[in-house]
Amino acid sequence: MNHALLNTIDSPADLRRLSRAELKQLADELRDFVLQSVSKTGGHLSSNLGTVELTIALHRVFNTPHDRLVWDVGHQTYPHKILTGRRERMATLRQLGGISGFPRRDESEYDTFGTAHSSTSISAALGMALAAQHKGEKRHAVAIIGDGAMTAGMAFEALNNAGMPHVGHVPNLLVILNDNDMSISPPVGALNKYLARLMSGKFYTAAREGAKQVLKNAPPLFELARRFEEHAKGMVVPGTIFEEFGFNYVGPIDGHDLDALIPTLENLRDKPGAQFLHVVTKKGYGYKLAEADPVKYHGPTPFDPAQGIQKPATPPKTSFTQVFGQWLCDMAEQDERLVGITPAMREGSGMVEFHKRFPARYFDVGIAEQHAVTFAAGLACEGLKPVVAIYSTFLQRAYDQLIHDVALQNLPVVFALDRAGLVGADGATHAGAYDIAYVRCIPNMAMLTPADEDECRQALFTACGRDHPVCVRYPRGSGAGTELRAQMQALPWGRGEVRRRGSRIAILAFGTLLYPALEAAEKLDATVANMRFAKPLDAALVAELARGHDALVTVEEGCLPGGAGSAVLEALAEAGLAVPVLTLGLPDRFIEHGDPAKLLAQCGLDAAGIEQAVVKRFGARPSLVRAVNH
Repeated sequence: MNHALLNTIDSPADLRRLSRAELKQLADELRDFVLQSVSKTGGHLSSNLGTVELTIALHRVFNTPHDRLVWDVGHQTYPHKILTGRRERMATLRQLGGISGFPRRDESEYDTFGTAHSSTSISAALGMALAAQHKGEKRHAVAIIGDGAMTAGMAFEALNNAGMPHVGHVPNLLVILNDNDMSISPPVGALNKYLARLMSGKFYTAAREGAKQVLKNAPPLFELARRFEEHAKGMVVPGTIFEEFGFNYVGPIDGHDLDALIPTLENLRDKPGAQFLHVVTKKGYGYKLAEADPVKYHGPTPFDPAQGIQKPATPPKTSFTQVFGQWLCDMAEQDERLVGITPAMREGSGMVEFHKRFPARYFDVGIAEQHAVTFAAGLACEGLKPVVAIYSTFLQRAYDQLIHDVALQNLPVVFALDRAGLVGADGATHAGAYDIAYVRCIPNMAMLTPADEDECRQALFTACGRDHPVCVRYPRGSGAGTELRAQMQALPWGRGEVRRRGSRIAILAFGTLLYPALEAAEKLDATVANMRFAKPLDAALVAELARGHDALVTVEEGCLPGGAGSAVLEALAEAGLAVPVLTLGLPDRFIEHGDPAKLLAQCGLDAAGIEQAVVKRFGARPSLVRAVNH
């Protein structure tokens, strides 16, 4: 498709000069541009195809960036990025040095709030609305939130706060519910059922469609009816839950119809107080393959739009997520007490097969990490064996529940922490950089750091057999490619293993960095230990290696402050052992998006980086280290 009109849009001010007919052409070109662009770079597709018209309408009606748009999660903001001066940079999307796949305040003045986790938009937009009120500034604040994100408690906390008077006034805030009946996994819960009932109210729908048929041949009356509809609907639709929170509720309206969106937004823009607009969109809209399977096209790697996503010619290596999914099914066959819990990440966490085979023991709680953890605690209280499959970065959102509801009561909950370490294209918001540090400091908690696929399977089995809470962390993608043993056997609790014997230097590896450590050790003639446990640490092995070597090197794909390296230093101090220690891990800064291998190399965590760090610190003659330092 020719993008002639889109190529003239370098800022929202440009699209505000277009006619309504030209806006519809712009929508077609923008949707095609998104499809062609993402097919080359990879990224989020279905969600962005579904927000094209809504994005155009928002920038048409509101004076951005003076008016604030806050996008929830932000994985649906590619049209927003393209219309706000970043069209030419879309070829760098999610690549090292390129633009982010999410809104970032340091990337554009149009990105008013950095997002990537769910359900933060209403809180942030409310803060902006009240700040404008406090400063006497006339500006609008708009939160755009999906129906999946509305399942989180934080969204309702913000709604509860927004609808009440602040200094005598309800703030001027517009919340737009982008209801596409789909977050990442299929929607669940009472809220989804409520929205479905709201949209399918037969009397309201029949009255609305009947009026359209009568008035369609009388354009002035039809336009009058359109404007009247938002007021008249209250006569046929019962009050909504959002009205109970103090919002003026309007909708649902077609989120792909610019002729409905623009006048409705204009009306709401001019109304004071808290407004709530319910729009209905379709994920993948305009690209039939994505419409038919929005989950498959949620975050694809590069593909041919004409052919769609194809199976690779050679099967990829088994991922850690697949290892977890297979283990969960195998374990469920052995132990009928096992139940699986996910906060709306069935596909991402590898639980599709478990859901199919054990539907009564599968619980998707929606985007509600806090609830997921305490729900698991309740199950554990009654003798079940809950396994919470959750991304490392999302467990951060339930930290109080982890401490107060699980660890304090010493309940046997297994946490399968996917996406531990760097995650590549999703960047800092999704990196699992902190789990070792934030779990290690909690009493009763344990943390296993398996080095490869089979050890991950055995580590999960080990965790499931304990009578206290245990986390097993594993990265995104595949590892060394070790063959999975069908038989499961518990690992010796709290014990590491020496995988290579060398001299002078001992490298203590936590997790999948064992393999680059082994590669570096060949050139350094170093000893290498697979530590397996960040907590309880194998203090006896640490002491043995300290006594038999001139220096120790710890390697982890996690933050250094409070991490596994810190655990080793603490163990040495407690044992009264003075030996030089080099700690290698993620630096004390947020790591940008990019190719995972390149990012690890930048952080000095590939084989070459480990070797260079050891030589730089200890020189070519490590045997002199102890003498120099003492």
